[in-house]
Amino acid sequence: MNRRHFLKNSAVAASAVSAVGIPTIVPASVFGKNAPSNRIAVGLIGTGRQGYGQNLQGSDLKTIGARIPGLLDVADAQVVAVCDVDSWRMGKAKTAVESHYAQKTASGTYKGCSTHRDFREIIARKDIDAVMISTPDYWHVPMGILAAQAKKHISCEKPLSMSVHQGRSLVDALKKYGVVNRTDSEFRSVRLQNQAVELVRNGRIGKLQKIEISFPSDPDPVPAQADMPVPKELDYELWLGPMPFVPYTDMRVHTPFDLQKRPNWMRVDTYAQGMIANWGAHYFDVAQWANNSEYSGPVEVEGKGEFPKSLWNSMINFTVTYRYANGVEMTCVQSPTSKPFIKYIGSDGWILVDNYPGVISSSNPALLTSKPTGSELDLSKTLWDKVDFVDAVKTGRKTLEPIEVGHRTISISQIGLIACQISEKLTWNPEKELFVGNNAANALLAAPLARKEWAM
Repeated sequence: MNRRHFLKNSAVAASAVSAVGIPTIVPASVFGKNAPSNRIAVGLIGTGRQGYGQNLQGSDLKTIGARIPGLLDVADAQVVAVCDVDSWRMGKAKTAVESHYAQKTASGTYKGCSTHRDFREIIARKDIDAVMISTPDYWHVPMGILAAQAKKHISCEKPLSMSVHQGRSLVDALKKYGVVNRTDSEFRSVRLQNQAVELVRNGRIGKLQKIEISFPSDPDPVPAQADMPVPKELDYELWLGPMPFVPYTDMRVHTPFDLQKRPNWMRVDTYAQGMIANWGAHYFDVAQWANNSEYSGPVEVEGKGEFPKSLWNSMINFTVTYRYANGVEMTCVQSPTSKPFIKYIGSDGWILVDNYPGVISSSNPALLTSKPTGSELDLSKTLWDKVDFVDAVKTGRKTLEPIEVGHRTISISQIGLIACQISEKLTWNPEKELFVGNNAANALLAAPLARKEWAM
């Protein structure tokens, strides 16, 4: 079966999924004030390192003594299905789900989590209310748009997109279909991070003037690899999806039978955009929040970086500087020795958050014990990401980090990458999402999908 025929047939099959034999926990049709249960039925799409670990099971953030809850920790949610093109990973997720819920039954058994190789089967199910998209970055927008069209509420991993135009298309789809949506990022929920935002927004360091960000170092690039047989547990055709066909090697995809290592695709620019996007999705988010510009962006950008000529070809060793209309300057640096931190510098002092080991400090330590007063911003009771999403689905309210905000965040990464690619200082119009007077830069704002079957 050729690739085009495969994708066409799988789309038809997905549109005709039957509910027969698919376990149902709480159908959406019975939700309401008289419903026997108010749990939100969730389908998990992508069960790799992030999906299986952080998003499904949660994690202990030992550096600050906090538990980041996963979907299994959220009492108002019920994971009813898992999906992955890697059957081993999907099986691990199914076992984790059923083992968790079995502990809550009188019989000590539970068999209510279905498995799906093709994500469109989950989207087609009428009994699923929301999806958690935890796939490689290049899949986020196609999956998100199809889920929105099916009226599924969406929590999507960051980075949200592969281009500014692509991200905007997802935002537009969400507005059109009116589903609850969230950018899945835990940084806003980490108290040290939102405390710093709170202090900056409440003027404790005077007028914000500068934001300094450092991203952690990245492993050395991997050279071109020999072709390898596709592992029997992996549907490589569907893993590639909208991307051009290339021979399989695990250094392009992920390490087989391993849920601990970072996936290799994160460093291949066909599938992701490297550290400026991976860590930018965290740090640019809280920086924009602190600067009260989360629905806008900078007006100028310049930078330089290295682009390895290897299989792992994402940009490394970069320095990018942004300037905002309010005068704030933001710099981000990544080098072989850099460590992750964010520092806010104001007219009356500074605040530094060192995310690992998780320490907040200030030029005036007394600031760190000050509390909001009156109508000042108070973020002390911020919900964790999964809890926030499920609660928003139940109540219909806006989430703490809508996908519009996540799009604006990753746009900063993307225009910084473009500035490094063409080595020019660029003027950016955040309202129109275009560079001013630079056609070469504007041409890089779109990342068209390689296969028109997936064009959105």
